[in-house]
Formats: sequence, C-alpha cells, structure tokens
Amino acid sequence: MKDFYSDYLKDELWLIRESKWVRPLQNIRESQFALGNGYLGTRAVLEEIPYDAQPGTYIAGLYDKMASQVAELVNLPNPINFKFTCKGEKFDLIAMNSLEHRRVLNMKKGLLIRQTLYSDNKKRRFDYQSLRFVSMHNKNIGALQIVFTPLDTSCVLDINTGIDTSVFNAGVLSEGRKKHFRVKELGQAHKAGFLVAETLEKKQPIVYWSGFYYQIKKKKIYAQDNVFRLKIKKNQTVIFTKIFCIKRFPPHRDHGCFKDETYKIFSKAFRGKFISLLDDHVKAWEKLWRRADILVEATQDVQTNLRFNIYHMLICQHYDYGLSSVGARTLSGEGYRGHVFWDTEIFLMPFYLAIFPQVAKNLLLYRYRRINKARELAKKEGYRGAKIPWESAYTGEEETPAWAKDIDGTVIKIHTHQMEHHITSDVAYAVYKYYVFTGDEKFMEYCGYEIMFESARFWASRVEFNKKKRRYEINNVIGPDEFHIGVNNNAFTNMMAKWNLVTAYKMHSKLKNKNFSLCRILEKNLSLTQREVSSWQRIAARISININKDRVIEQFDGYFKLREVLPKETDESGMPIIPRNIKVRGLKNTQLVKQADVLMLLCLLDDVFDKKTKLANYNFYMPRTVHKSSLSASMHALIASRINDLQIAYNFFTVSLLTDISNLCGNTFEGVHAANLGGTWQTVVFGFAGISLKREKLYINPQMPRIWKGMIFSLIWRQNLIQLELTNDKVKIKIKSKAKKALEIGVFDAVQTLKPNRTYIFSRSRRKYIQDVHY
Repeated sequence: MKDFYSDYLKDELWLIRESKWVRPLQNIRESQFALGNGYLGTRAVLEEIPYDAQPGTYIAGLYDKMASQVAELVNLPNPINFKFTCKGEKFDLIAMNSLEHRRVLNMKKGLLIRQTLYSDNKKRRFDYQSLRFVSMHNKNIGALQIVFTPLDTSCVLDINTGIDTSVFNAGVLSEGRKKHFRVKELGQAHKAGFLVAETLEKKQPIVYWSGFYYQIKKKKIYAQDNVFRLKIKKNQTVIFTKIFCIKRFPPHRDHGCFKDETYKIFSKAFRGKFISLLDDHVKAWEKLWRRADILVEATQDVQTNLRFNIYHMLICQHYDYGLSSVGARTLSGEGYRGHVFWDTEIFLMPFYLAIFPQVAKNLLLYRYRRINKARELAKKEGYRGAKIPWESAYTGEEETPAWAKDIDGTVIKIHTHQMEHHITSDVAYAVYKYYVFTGDEKFMEYCGYEIMFESARFWASRVEFNKKKRRYEINNVIGPDEFHIGVNNNAFTNMMAKWNLVTAYKMHSKLKNKNFSLCRILEKNLSLTQREVSSWQRIAARISININKDRVIEQFDGYFKLREVLPKETDESGMPIIPRNIKVRGLKNTQLVKQADVLMLLCLLDDVFDKKTKLANYNFYMPRTVHKSSLSASMHALIASRINDLQIAYNFFTVSLLTDISNLCGNTFEGVHAANLGGTWQTVVFGFAGISLKREKLYINPQMPRIWKGMIFSLIWRQNLIQLELTNDKVKIKIKSKAKKALEIGVFDAVQTLKPNRTYIFSRSRRKYIQDVHY
C-alpha cells in the first residue's frame, strides 16, 4: 500500500501519534488533535462521525444564551463529515473491523493525518487515508482529502458528505443537549453547497460554502451532489478532496450579500489547486514556529510535549480588535462553556506578550470593549469604577453559572462571581505588563490608563476601614484557593489590590508630568479628581497582610487557626491525595489549599518579596497544597525554580507538561486547559531560562535542570527581537532591530548595554563580544 502522506510524517520531534484505535480515548483525542487558526477551531472528530463522537466547530467569540443558564460557545454545523458505505456496511471504526489504524498530528505544519486499514464482514480489505487542516493562511478555509483504495475486490461506494447540522452543545447539569443555531437557508449552486445559519439569541449569521471533487487517474471530477454512488475497481485509488469556507457576520436581515462575499473566498480556494492551499498553510505555520519554537537540549519527549503545549496556544491566537478572547479550554472543546477567566491574562497572555504582542493587545482590547459592562457590574453591587466579571463571554456581563459540580461530583452553589474579585487587579496587572514589555504608549492613551484608573477606583470603593486596627480591609472574598469561601483579607487579593492602587497612582503622576493635556482629558471623561487619585496612595498604604515571625504570610484572617492537615499519599503523578477522612465539604475547616494562592502572589509580585520570605512560604504552603486545579502545577514549578529547588520544579513541570497529552486531570475530552498551556511556557521561560522583569528592565539568569544542556528561543522586547542561546553558565544574545538605539538588559544580575544586530556571549564570570555569525 502506498503511503500518500509519508512526506508529512518524517520528523518525530514534531509528531503526536495515535497508534491504534481505543474507543474510550475517542473524545480525548478529539481535543488533543484539534485543529485551528484562532478564528476557527475544530475538534479532531473522525470523518465518519462514529457513535459517541463529539464534533466541535467553533468561531472565536461566538456565543449564545438561548436555552441555557449562561452564554455558551456555539457548536456550529460540522463540515468534517464524510461517510462511506459499501453494501450496507459503513466504513467506521466502531461499525467495521480495522486491521490497522493510526493518526498523526503534525504540529509543525498544522496537519492531521490518518491511515486505517478496514476489513469488512467478508474479510475484504480497504485502505483509507486522509489529511486535513484548518488554514492558517486564510482563516475562513478548511480542507480535507481522503484517499480510498479497495485492496481485494471492486466495490460500489455510497458517499454521503456535506455539512452536518445535527450537532449540539453538550448538556450541563440540569440542562440537556441544546442547539444554539437555526438553519435559515441551504442549497446547491456553482457545483457546491451552501448553508446559512444564525444564532438563536443575537441572530448572528454564519455562512458556509462546501464543495468536493474526486480524482481517478488524475482526472478531476466535481461532484454534483453531496450524496452519490461510485464504482471503484480493485486496487483503484480515488482521491476525494473537500474544501469548506465558514464566515460569521453581524446581524442583518438580508443574507444574500453575505452568501456572495463568502462564496468569493470559497471559490478561489475551491477552484485552485489543493497543493497550493496546503503550501500556503504550511508556510504560515513555518512563520509562526520561527517566532514561537523553543529548542530544548533534553529528551525527545520533553521537546515534543513542549511543542504540543505551544501548538495549542498557536491555534487559538487571533487578532480581531478585541471582538474575542481565549476561553479556558481554547477552541478545542466546550469546557467551562468557552468562558474567559483570569486564566487568559495571568497564564496565557505572557506567552503572547513575549512572542506575538499584537495578540496580547487583542486580549486586553477584549476587556476594554466591555468596560462599560464592568462599570455597570460595579455600580449594581454598590461599588465605583469597573469590576471585571469572573466569567465573561461576548457582552461583558457576568456569565458564571449558579451551580456546578465540585471535585467529588456533588452539585454545589457557585460564589466566585460574587466574591472572587481579584480578577479586576489581574486584568490591570496584565495591562501594566503589556506596557512594560512593549512601551506601547498609544495603547495606554487609547485604553490602558482608563483600565488602570477604573480598576483602582473599584478597589478604593471595595475596601472597608477598620477603625480598631486602623487599616483598610477587603472582606468576604475568595482567593485563588477556592476551598475557602467568604474569607477576610485574602493575602493575594489584598496585595494585588494594593499593587493596583499604587501603580495607578504612579501612572497618573507620570502621565500628568509627561502629557498634561491627555491627563486632563482622561480626568474629565472619568470625572476623576486629584483628591481621588491621592486617596489611592493613602488607601494602599493601609492595606496590609498578616505575616508571622517566621515570615509566613497568612493566606487570610484566621487561616493559621484552621485544622492542620498534611496529605501523606500521592497519586501516580506525585500529586498529593486528600486524606480519606476529610470530606470535600469539610475542606474549608482545614489548612489544605486547592491551588497556588500565597505562592501565586509570590510569582506575580516577584520583586516585592525577598528570597527568605519566598522560601519560608514555599516550605509552609507546598505540603498543604493538593493541586485540584490545572493552574497549580506550573505555578509551583515556577516558584520552585526561582528559589532554586530544581528537583521539585522539574517534577511539577513534568506534571504541567503532561496535563493534556496524558489527560492527567481526567477531563481533557472537554478541551485542553488553556491556563496550563501558558503556565508550562512560563515555567520554561520565566523559570528555567530565568527571564524576569526587575525595575522594568529585562533580566536573563538561566537556572535549567541539570539534565537540560541548553535552550534556544526568541522573544520580543519593546519591538526588538531578542534571540537567545542559553546554558546555565553562558548566555548568547543577539538583538535584531532596525533601530540603532542600544538596549539595557540584565544578564547574570549585571545590567549590560547591548547594541542591536551584534552577537554577544556572557558567562557568569566574564563578558565577551564576538563577530556576528549566523544564528
């Protein structure tokens, strides 16, 4: 049998393989092998749509609320739909025997490749191969090619393709399966099919065009219909090629113009050469990887699995002026209903900020486009400024459901939207980091300062003054550790609010001196007075946290008095197991922590706390944390690397690295964990590579695991491409830039002045300038 796609299966370091059909893994593989381009995401459902398959086709930012508690990412009609039958037997991994089966995700080229050897009830063999992609070059286009060969007999093949409208969104708790779209029009024209659907609530049109042709002995035949019959001789190979185009539009009564506009995009792809579509797509991927790849001189599985995490961040990166953001499960599934959490700004955004700053900007524009809703939310709850919703979808309204399942499967009331307010300072923190990394003054003038000031205004109204202790407090909150609900003075919340108030005050003072006229315009638009701004500094000075004599920060008031429980058992991944005598409802009475909370604070405000404080809190909270969130392992790896506990750092990094590729949380079928993807990258770059910000300067101080011999990667710093080759003892650095201005960058804790377009080598004991060489 000829392997038609062998050219795309050559580099093992870029391939994720499924070597056999395992039915219970079907939905997990659909998430792991998902394809996308940031605008459009598709789950890796098999083309024949076997029983229990969960097809998923999603457009970034497209939500609907009809028939559900809250808005959900819409599961749209499925274009990956191609069914073959012969004499009543369906070619299907569940319905028919398979002698061989493999699928391969080529992450370098964004391709999903399959080969299945079927055997029917008379033991006759049929070779089935396929290749598909969602174009990274043209964001509306997807393509599927199937190569079919009967090996032992001729056959009459019944073909059924087209666009599958029988899909639905998964049921959640009391809600059954639901459809969030209606079909408005469908038909055939120009030897292709079209479909116009619209969402139920907002009536947003989505237009599909789809067509296919087949080739026998290089003769290209366009199909007249989606259902037809074809006679194929023994050992005769038929190549079926399907092209589809999907485009969303704003609500409008007349869909005719939308159909025409979409058809123009589709027709160019459909009438062109398949290989040209494929080449353009592959070139677009090559461009992305030139910027995003991290070469690690380590074991093969580390390199491949790291690329798996980066791949999934690449297929959800998009720029649409803030129309959409990235949900907690990307565009690979419907977990958390596609909602946007703090995961985006705190865990994912650093990757985009350092690699694709435009995408990071888009994530912040998403928040700004909805700032009026955040103001309404604050006002509704009796506060000023802007309060960011805990879960967000398309309008910026609070989208947190009232009920959800706890870690033991029981249904519980959800309070995060009422109490987990730290997300407001998390977004402000992301704005500040964006500004420091990019120096993008235009962004700050357009919306950055406004976000900073309105978030500070919220915290100034959220605090309560305790006359007895003469301090401002933030009561009745939930920190990142969601085991403890309605606590007072959560350290993470207090310190992030304090940081928010101080930073906004400093930004206002700086802006007033630098651009007085703009400052006055902002003050007028926001009804902001100097007295109010000065109050931010005064309030921040009186926000405090509890620290004992051993430098341990109390997670919240009364935490130290809770029952001390230390897990003694671990699971196969080395993660602690909650003691069996502790019920989930009793966790609130113990010192057990769900995920990084105080340690998360030490990661974000790295330059605020000294190493002794970090070490004391690391030693105290590490044994108390049970990591019941995919967000936890990577942050523990990061803090462990920063205090040079590299063995523990590497253990947690391994868990983070394998979270989705090994389904460690048991729920990858709902989509990959976006926060973990970003957290894994942060562990590598901010932890092992030692990239950090100190006093708004970039520093590089590698501290890699000993089994890693080196790393090569790039990042963007203030519009300059920084190319790095690192070992624990040496840093090779080149700044590629059209500008002539030198940059100050810290290397091994000493600030160096580096000229662009020259290559430098530094060691911990000496510095050396060398002639430019090929990087």
